[in-house]
Amino acid sequence: MLERRPDYMVRITKPALAEAYIEERIAMLRDQIGDGKVLLALSGGVDSSVVAALLIRAIGKNLVCVHVNHGLLRKGEPEQVIRVFREEMNANLIYVDAVDRFLDKLAGVSDPEQKRHIIGEEFIDVFAEEARKLEDVKFLGQGTIWPDILESDAGIKAHHNAGGLPADIADRFELVEPVRILFKDEVRMVGRALGLPASMVERQPFPGPGLGVRCPGAITRDRLEAVREADAIVREEFEKWGLSGKVWQYFTVVPDFKSTGIRDGKRTFDWPCIIRAINTTDVMEVTVEHLPAELIDLLVRRITSEVPGVNRVLFDYTPKPPATVEYE
Repeated sequence: MLERRPDYMVRITKPALAEAYIEERIAMLRDQIGDGKVLLALSGGVDSSVVAALLIRAIGKNLVCVHVNHGLLRKGEPEQVIRVFREEMNANLIYVDAVDRFLDKLAGVSDPEQKRHIIGEEFIDVFAEEARKLEDVKFLGQGTIWPDILESDAGIKAHHNAGGLPADIADRFELVEPVRILFKDEVRMVGRALGLPASMVERQPFPGPGLGVRCPGAITRDRLEAVREADAIVREEFEKWGLSGKVWQYFTVVPDFKSTGIRDGKRTFDWPCIIRAINTTDVMEVTVEHLPAELIDLLVRRITSEVPGVNRVLFDYTPKPPATVEYE
């Protein structure tokens, strides 16, 4: 049966409502956790950052944040997460470099659901290993939000943070999901009320499997790097053009096929890069942002000249529905 958002839940559209939600949620967290410790996967995205801020306010140093670099993050992201949370928020943060571990497991795997399963399973394994190094950790914090629940229940796609934990992990940890009943815009509102920096609260949504879902097919390190570099160019130019605060989400996809091209007077056989820029309020329906022609031309020139292995740039103007936000 499809899980329902609580009938009493009012849409959080004002700071006062966010403050009320925070007070209520902190009381619920303290009641649930008591003197226990919580292990939290902190990606640095909006959801996990807001969860971390709520837990820090509720239980302080009893929160242990773990940032896993699985090799599927955006350019400069691990460094940014460490800087913001260790230096600015003084969080108890453990950094785990698991790049080779994840990419070795994903080598040759092309099925989208199998890729998601591998990534989710490896995350759980990493957390379990870190938990064994700590004393008396009984809780696992997660940044599950309402669209995750709806899409999982509807069978649209699996979410690493919407249930399905292995039995051995489920028996050891009790889940803590303080933003489970919120939509993305509400999570941002709560984050602002918590005093999180704008760079975290206004950060674009990023899927749990990271760039793995933007590298359709079997992931290779060179194609993954092409996605990462192209994404960095798009984010840089959107910032310069004043679109970073206007467009809800924008990213690149590099699919697993090649076409002919010309570079330096010679024939090439390289990948296309797809750019997707979209707007939404609840993620259930998505509209497309039509970019200025000058920006399109600039992005084409920069990506094809600066990103190795890419010789075409395409633009995805499909809304949701019929498409979903991500490609896998």
